[in-house]
Parts: sequence; C-alpha cells; structure tokens
Amino acid sequence: MTTPETPPALPDYTSHTGGARRAPAGTAVPLTDPSTGKIWARAHQDPDAVDAAVDAARTAFLAPSWGALPAHARADLLHRLGDVLVAHTEELAALETRANGKPLTATRGEVGALARWYRYFAGVAETMEDLSRPLSDTARALITREPLGVVAALTPFNGALSLGSWKLAPALAAGNTVILKPPPQAPASSVRLAELALEAGFPPGVIGVVIGGAEEGRRLTEHPDVAMVTFTGSTAVARTLGARAAERMKRYVCEAGGKSAHIVFADGDLGAAVLAARQGAFSAAGQTCVAGSRVLVQHEVYEEFLRRYGQAVGQLRVGDPLDPRTHVGPVASAAALERIEGYVNDALAKGARAVTGGRRATVAAPTGAGFYYEPTVLADAAPDLAVCREEIFGPVVTVHPFDTEDEAVALANSVEYGLAAGFWTRDAARAHRVARRLEAGVVWVNTYRLLHWSVPFGGYKQSGLGRENGVEAVAEFLQTKSVITEHGTPADPFGE
Repeated sequence: MTTPETPPALPDYTSHTGGARRAPAGTAVPLTDPSTGKIWARAHQDPDAVDAAVDAARTAFLAPSWGALPAHARADLLHRLGDVLVAHTEELAALETRANGKPLTATRGEVGALARWYRYFAGVAETMEDLSRPLSDTARALITREPLGVVAALTPFNGALSLGSWKLAPALAAGNTVILKPPPQAPASSVRLAELALEAGFPPGVIGVVIGGAEEGRRLTEHPDVAMVTFTGSTAVARTLGARAAERMKRYVCEAGGKSAHIVFADGDLGAAVLAARQGAFSAAGQTCVAGSRVLVQHEVYEEFLRRYGQAVGQLRVGDPLDPRTHVGPVASAAALERIEGYVNDALAKGARAVTGGRRATVAAPTGAGFYYEPTVLADAAPDLAVCREEIFGPVVTVHPFDTEDEAVALANSVEYGLAAGFWTRDAARAHRVARRLEAGVVWVNTYRLLHWSVPFGGYKQSGLGRENGVEAVAEFLQTKSVITEHGTPADPFGE
C-alpha cells in the first residue's frame, strides 16, 4: 500500500534463465526514462546469471524437446511467438518507449511488424533441405546443415525488442538456443519476450536473458559453451567482441556503426527527396544505424533543397513520446545529449551554419526534464569535421553540395562506414551505375529506410560482418557437415 508520502515501489527486472526470472542479486542499476529524466525501474546486473543462462541454454539445446524437434514444429513455435508478441503490442511498445524515448506511435509499429519476421523465418525453417551429390558410381556425399548450439545475442538500446528479434528468429529457425543480452539501460522488453516465449510453447532454456553491462557481456561472449556471438551496436564494441570471438574460434556476426550518405541528383524528385531525407535522418531522434546523416545535393538544386529541407525539418514536433502528435522524442540519456551538443558546437565554432536547430529543445512539463535536442540541419561544414565523419547517433544532419556523379560517389564513400546509402535520380542508367559504385551493404534508390524481413541487411567496411534478414541470416547460424558414404566395395590402394 502506498500513501502520498511513500511513492510506489519501482519495478525490478532480473535475468531470465531456465524458464524463470532470477531472484534479485548483484548490482541494482536504476533505469531512467529519457523523456522525463526520472528513474522508473531497477535492473539487477548479476554476473552469476551468465553461467546459469548458458547451462540452461546448453541443456535445452541437447534435450529432445528442442534439439530433436523437427523443423515444422520449430516453425509452429515461431508462428505462435510472433502472434503472442503482437497480442502484447501495447505493453511491449510502452516498455520500449520507456527505455529509448521513441514515440509510442513508432514502437507500436515496430512491435506490430514483428509477427512478419517470425512468420518469414518459420517458413525458412520448413524449407531447409540437405543436399546429396554423387561422387562416383558407388559413393555419395550428403551435405547437411546443423545448428551451432548456444548463441549469445547482444542487442542495442534503440531496438532491444525489434533488433533482438532480427537475431532471435533466424537463430531459432536454424535450431539454436539463444541468450539475449540487452543493453543495461533497456532490459525490460527482452525479459518480457522470454516470458511470452514460454506462453507460446518454447521449452525452458531455449530463450534466456542476461541483464548486465561490460562484465556480464565479457563472461557471456567468452563462455566456452557459447558457440556464436551476434551483436548490434557501436563499431568500437564490435571490434572488441570480434577480437574476443576470433581468439576463441567462435562464429561472429555484427552490425555496427554507420554514417550513411543520402544523395540528391538534380534530376531526382526534389519534393520526395526532401521528405525522405527528413524521415531517413530524424526517425528515433536520429538514433538509428542507417540514419541518412550526410545529405549530398547536386549544385543545381542545392539552395532550393536546403531551403525546403530546413523548412520541413523545422516543422517536426519535439516532445513527449507518449503524445501521438510527437514526431521526435528525446535522445537516450544525458550523456548522449551532451555528446550531440558537443559535436554541433564544435562544428559551429569551425564555420558550420545551423539552417535549423543547433541547440537543446525546450519541451513543456511534465517531460521538460528529459533529454531533448532540436532536429538540426548544418550547412557549410567542412567534410573533414568530426560532425561529418563520425557517427553521432542523434538528430543532426550535415548537407553538402557536389558537382558531378564522381564527386558524389567519392564523398559518399569517404568515411570508414558502409552500412547504407540512398540516392534520387530519374536516370535508370545512373541508378544502376551509382548503386554498384557505392560502398554500402544496403542501397536505396528513390526511397530510404525501406527494410524487409526477406532482404539481407548488413554493412561494408567498418559497419559490420555477416547479414541479418533473408535466408542469408539463417545461414549465419548454421554449420555445414559433409557425410561421404561408399556403397560399393572400396578398392585397396595398397593392394596388388
């Protein structure tokens, strides 16, 4: 019972291992709502949960209830999990918004789409077949693909549930067991996912959750019974995890940082490009790996584009993510807000010009104490400035003019990242030519941010290894075995 003098107890989130939440243990870390700056829950970081989660996952992998389950039965479970998640859309969307500040309208859409991912990979699970190849008149090879075992899936704050499902669905379709490690500031939706998976019929241990920070992540990724690590997050952490996985010969897939170019050629649809560049950069307050944070515009239309783009971005409503009128919510933390502010102030001090934004946003109570930054468009920024080359992960875009196609491609490819790129043109020959030349794993032509469960997603250069989505994603979670059988009488190579 609570009174006006005694505020209600905060919810506690603990790791989920072997089919149940663990008792609170370890370090209790406060979870902050980025829209208000207030603590709304506690998460318990318990290093001992790692061994418990791995033991449960390994046991489940070897048990007949999962390890011997035929593909069609795994597919049925994936269908049910997708349906259960969608049935809990409101609850899960609210947890995601509390964790990362995305507008509730956006997180509802993300959760609502998850069933399509699980259904797609259920279909892939049912269509995987072994291959048979003749080697001679009497010898044949059977080529089969088998699951790896226990997979550690490290997910980001900006999509612990949605991007976690990008890893979970193909890993389960392939027959693995999975331990999700969400970021320490956003564990709630992953814990609920594990609980809902039990409701869908998954055996205990097939899906586990470890809550924690760097230490729990280290223990999990170094554990000898973890066969694979898959990660979404910063390039710096991706490199560390990659080195750790390589040292232990673990399978490793990562989707890391981005600094994506969004190119507008003079012959493109300028009005559509303005709107796509706005949506492509400022969704989730710019906290997405594919954010089109560098807009490159051909000189002939540069001034007109800049005028229209500045106006369009200036019309975005910044505010309470629970308000359906809000376009842009807060960034994830006070530290993120300070980092974004530092990038912009450095650019302004070095000659850049704020077309719109360029400062913290003023948001009315009760959310005024949150971490808000105005959607910002910078012009006249030298391409070698940090704001133009480094991933900011915030609502900041730089706009640059170019003269020729070669110059546009060179500018787009000039950073260390290669996750995504997009461009606008009505010239079909140019569309094919430029798409081939851009060093990016995903290229959009006359659109931006169009993603689909059946289309591979991943980066070039420092933006990642391997692919998510599509049948290619399932292949990442499988290992190949060749079984060679001689049906005749083998000749004695040392005989007469």
